[in-house]
Amino acid sequence: MNHVVRAVTAEDWQQVKELRLEALRDPVAEIAFLDTYDNAAAQLDEFWQERAAGARGEMIAQQFIAERMDGRWDGSVTVLIERAGRGDVLGRPTDVDQAHLVGVFVRREQRGTGLARALFDAAIAFAHELDEPKVSRVRLYVHQDNQRAEAFYRKIGFTRSGRSIPFPGDESSVEHELVLG
Repeated sequence: MNHVVRAVTAEDWQQVKELRLEALRDPVAEIAFLDTYDNAAAQLDEFWQERAAGARGEMIAQQFIAERMDGRWDGSVTVLIERAGRGDVLGRPTDVDQAHLVGVFVRREQRGTGLARALFDAAIAFAHELDEPKVSRVRLYVHQDNQRAEAFYRKIGFTRSGRSIPFPGDESSVEHELVLG
């Protein structure tokens, strides 16, 4: 793997925007991301600057990217730290301090190279190395029809928790919660 996996900084906002727009062009974007290309493309620069800076109110957020030696970004994952007694990213109360992985994307030509695993390793390490709060679980959600993603998550140790939630905008579909076993 000829990449460096690193945390995004506020100065990276233009590359954050470019990679997100690329992710939203992916054929499975409509079931993988809770956003659309048109919506994201219409956002002002301030939105992307806040996103790169990790601005999420009281929630700890950190995006990790895989960067080639030539500076091109080939993948990303974001870890959101949800605190016990507060609402999670979905607005529901949680009784544990946990990491919630979102925004998983690897460019098509880099899939199967170990890049996604390296991104997950960085995000999970970040979550477990926090002094406060102490994360007791790592989770993510995957759409019922995104078998490729779920197969990867299972390969690296995630299992279904038994919880699912309706997919926003399509109550006939669900997203399954997976937790790191």
